[in-house]
Amino acid sequence: MIALMRSLLLASAALLFMAGGAIAHPHVFVTARGTLVYGPNGALKEIRYAWAFDEMFSSFAAQGLDTNGDGKFSREELAALAKENVESLKEFGYFTVAPHGAKAFEFGEPTDYFFDGTDTNSLTLHFTLPVKNAAKGGVAFEVYDPTYFVAFSLAEQKPISLDGAPGGCAVEVKNAGDPNSTKLSEEFFTQLQAGADYGAQFANRIAVRCP
Repeated sequence: MIALMRSLLLASAALLFMAGGAIAHPHVFVTARGTLVYGPNGALKEIRYAWAFDEMFSSFAAQGLDTNGDGKFSREELAALAKENVESLKEFGYFTVAPHGAKAFEFGEPTDYFFDGTDTNSLTLHFTLPVKNAAKGGVAFEVYDPTYFVAFSLAEQKPISLDGAPGGCAVEVKNAGDPNSTKLSEEFFTQLQAGADYGAQFANRIAVRCP
């Protein structure tokens, strides 16, 4: 099974290119929503994510999974794919990073993960990401892929919501914008130095401000 995240995207992208796909970054597009869940102590407890994948990659990744042939997916049909993808995300920090110079987040193992698939061209990955070391009240983080292999953008309507946050807290978001406006060749990325954080300029920034 081919995972949707970067650890296995290179293999799937190669097949797409052989079939005539464009050789350019980004290769996969994700529209993200999130709910920031606070605990009784006033600190961020977990992030509940919903990541909607683009039609082309959804179709590619879900080939052969509609086992009953009804043109849509059940959670059971997508369960193995969800597990594989959530496990692969750990290596990349769930594409969720603290701002430059801030203390890195520590995450627990994801829970409550599953795929929604309304049809064979649309997959949305849901998972809950426990946060171990968030301070009370305000918090800030960014969502992006440093290699820009995966382009993340925030949903236009209610991209980030708060659940149980201390009184007076409000969320601010800065969307990375339309990833289709920036297309770069494969050669450009092969020439970057190891560890280059090119994708930071396309980061989606989320901040919770508290009084």
